Amino acid sequence: MDFYKKYNPITATPFAGNDSYMEFAPCDALKPFIRCFWGTHRPLFQKKTQIQTTGIVTPDTCMDIMFDVYFTGNRISNSFCGINDRTFSVTNHNDTDQSIFLFAIRFYAWSVVLFSEESMSTARNVHFDTGFHFSKIKKKMEAILFDVSSVYELIPQVEKILLESYNSKRENAQVFQAVAGMLESRGKQSVSIITAKTYMSEWQLERLFREYVGVTPKKLAAMIRYQYLWNDIAFQKHFDIRDAVYQYGYSDQAHLCHEFKKYHSMNIADAKKYAFLNVGKLQAANDDLQ
Repeated sequence: MDFYKKYNPITATPFAGNDSYMEFAPCDALKPFIRCFWGTHRPLFQKKTQIQTTGIVTPDTCMDIMFDVYFTGNRISNSFCGINDRTFSVTNHNDTDQSIFLFAIRFYAWSVVLFSEESMSTARNVHFDTGFHFSKIKKKMEAILFDVSSVYELIPQVEKILLESYNSKRENAQVFQAVAGMLESRGKQSVSIITAKTYMSEWQLERLFREYVGVTPKKLAAMIRYQYLWNDIAFQKHFDIRDAVYQYGYSDQAHLCHEFKKYHSMNIADAKKYAFLNVGKLQAANDDLQ
């Protein structure tokens, strides 16, 4: 599965990075299954504040296991965020002084089931306790998290846990073949063509996708197309919407803009502005440290 070489799903703020959020690449053996590890690079002390910060989480065709380690209160919280097909807001504020470490594993949506003890049939737009789907991983992770002094010490231990949890018996050739077709066509390939290539009926493939991915093939293909489009918008200096209409198979510019806003909750101009919102401040802060 070399899907990761063709596909790079990104967040609403792909250029952000600071002490509270950093991304870390997995080892080569896990790259086919895990988009990245993310969180803080070390335990951080956060002062009490009533100021709320709000951000958005856009559909990235991934699923995340997240751990918050509160050294001050000697406790660990966790959650599993299933696949999202809509944008949602997150709000944070600190109601007490605390030392905290955040660590998360971001799986590609089609690979998470290979590490899970349950199907993904109920994983759309929901958060669960990690133990519901990953009880063994949760237990092993919580046993090592309080000993963390740096994420670079933690990642090799987490990679060992994940490699031990990998279950090749849960691989499904039809699902992977269908995903491969979606990625090769950048989400443009119709469900009828996808099912023909997998030698399955649309009903059979939809049932498999609900179990393995949590959404239908049609929905995943649409989200993949949105992600490829968002990559172009975010990384191309001069994004040409007319070229994008043709390249991604939209009927016209209005169709493209409607679909993008449906998934991103913003129009293209506002989405790009939001993506760069704090990049200048972050660069200035990094320059001051050098």
